[in-house]
Amino acid sequence: MGELVLAAKMTHVPTLLMSEQEGRVKGKRQPAIDGHAEIARRAKELGATTVVICDTHWVINAGFHINANDRFKGLFTSNEFPQFIQDMPYEYDGNPGLGDDIARIASDKGAYTLCHHLDSLELEYGTLVPMRFMSREHDMKVVSIAAWATVHEHDESRLVGEAIREAIEASDEKVLLVASGSLSHKIWANKDYAANNGTFTISSEFNRQMDLRVLELWENGDHATFLKMLGDYAELCCGEGSMHDTAMLYGALGWDKYDAKCEVVTPYFPSSGTGQTNVIFPVL
Repeated sequence: MGELVLAAKMTHVPTLLMSEQEGRVKGKRQPAIDGHAEIARRAKELGATTVVICDTHWVINAGFHINANDRFKGLFTSNEFPQFIQDMPYEYDGNPGLGDDIARIASDKGAYTLCHHLDSLELEYGTLVPMRFMSREHDMKVVSIAAWATVHEHDESRLVGEAIREAIEASDEKVLLVASGSLSHKIWANKDYAANNGTFTISSEFNRQMDLRVLELWENGDHATFLKMLGDYAELCCGEGSMHDTAMLYGALGWDKYDAKCEVVTPYFPSSGTGQTNVIFPVL
């Protein structure tokens, strides 16, 4: 019988890669890189064989979609930030069976989901950035789930999360589940970016205060309160991908019945106007 052994909310900002390159960002994102490594180490200690990543950089407009090829290999250049992420090599094994099972169960629950096994369907950087750093610590098979859901409700993503958990428990896998995305996500306006040292600042004090309150709720295990505000928080604070990655995460963890106290492994930091962190959600 399979098991969801660990869950996390993780940052995937391009400045993590830039932090290891020459330039003004060099070394600045080391705490976030260390957070990725720590999550991977915890997953390894718990025997994780696969990581399922809910990726807010994979945009979808109809249905839900899963990338579960048996092998992922290529060079990735971001069409959003080609100056930041270019020719990044990657090579990971996939887990087609688990992806298929998640899609089937989610569809049965009413959240129509398709699983794809296509060499031409690339991974997005919401998956590739965390994997770049986690794979240094632990080699895991990868399943990527689209979580930039443009015409979907959080309740549908909750069903996908439930399907993730059920498919895992019906498998022989031990799994790390990752919600890959920011907290608030109001990127600086282009004309204001340079004047506000945008790479290292947040665009809204309101968003920063809301992000800090959310982290407080998570650390206190008050997830029921957070879920009551999820819709407003995602809208008013421009949550990345409308925070469907987070709804999937909570669906897998039990939604408002989940009450574990989370552990912030990377202190909150602003990046290009957005709020970022790495947080471990213990599995009950």
